[in-house]
Amino acid sequence: MADFVTRRPIRSVLILLAAAVLLWLIFSVWSPGMEATFGRKRVFLSALFNGITLGGLYFLVASGFTLIFGLMRNVNLAHGSLYLFGGYLGYSIGELTGYWLLALLFAFLIVALAGILMQVLLFRWMEGQDLRQTLVTIGLSIIIADLLLWSYGGDTFQVTTPDWLAGPIQLPFVVALRSNGEAVMMNYPFVRIAILFGAIVVGFAMWLALNRTRIGMLVRAGVDDRDILSATGVRVQLVFVMVFAFGAGLAGLAGVVGGTFQSLQPGEDVKILLSSLVVVIVGGMGSIPGAAMGALIVGLAEQFGSVYMPTYAVMLTFLIMVAVLAVRPEGLAARR
Repeated sequence: MADFVTRRPIRSVLILLAAAVLLWLIFSVWSPGMEATFGRKRVFLSALFNGITLGGLYFLVASGFTLIFGLMRNVNLAHGSLYLFGGYLGYSIGELTGYWLLALLFAFLIVALAGILMQVLLFRWMEGQDLRQTLVTIGLSIIIADLLLWSYGGDTFQVTTPDWLAGPIQLPFVVALRSNGEAVMMNYPFVRIAILFGAIVVGFAMWLALNRTRIGMLVRAGVDDRDILSATGVRVQLVFVMVFAFGAGLAGLAGVVGGTFQSLQPGEDVKILLSSLVVVIVGGMGSIPGAAMGALIVGLAEQFGSVYMPTYAVMLTFLIMVAVLAVRPEGLAARR
């Protein structure tokens, strides 16, 4: 940290200043003048925490996408369809059994199996052919979307939140003061907080697996020089199939998570794919910390944009992506 401050004093000062301003906005009691400028504090805090938790969802999707796209160089534009497929599976299993965790598990396993089939039947025969991979996966995403539309129709579905995650939780943030001076604390859905912590645990486990385990070493070595790794006796294709399955399974798991605090409907696959692309480009391909950073930025931009500039909210994330590409094309957290 000290070395970072020494090498980049201006950037570090700006980051610390922005963090101090944000903490002051969160913990202070807003005056009438501040509420006239920023709106009600409850609305600001809701947008802030909605953006952070939405970033957790985007991270679950984009982390699988960055494994497949950034590390393995497989252009899988059917990743959004895997998300929607997993969400619908989770909805069906949850309605059938009544167990949310079981829906998560089965969605992960079934979509991971679909990922294995995609890797073995498609990507194995198109390695290094980016254009062909792009066209084939676009066609595959259209087929999956049509099959899901045929099976579930055009209705909107939502995965039932389990009782132990339902209801609000009180956060230690004052949103207003009553006339008698009593502080009004902020209530927030517990399911969003739980899903955010789950995304953090998954991200930390993935980082450890890629950087501190033998399987992570094999994945990185296979990306850098597949021929040399094969010459050592390692079955590179098996390693890549496992990674592809895990990335696809994360998309299916994220579909259940997204269907729990948002909704599932036709077209959601395209939206989540575009968000994943922006997250990976902003954070850096193949970087788990970059995916977390990009997901947080995109989630906050979407939520604050929808609250404070709804007319231009759709453009905001793409403006961020253009700015990052102009300043640091490899992504914020990628190695140069």
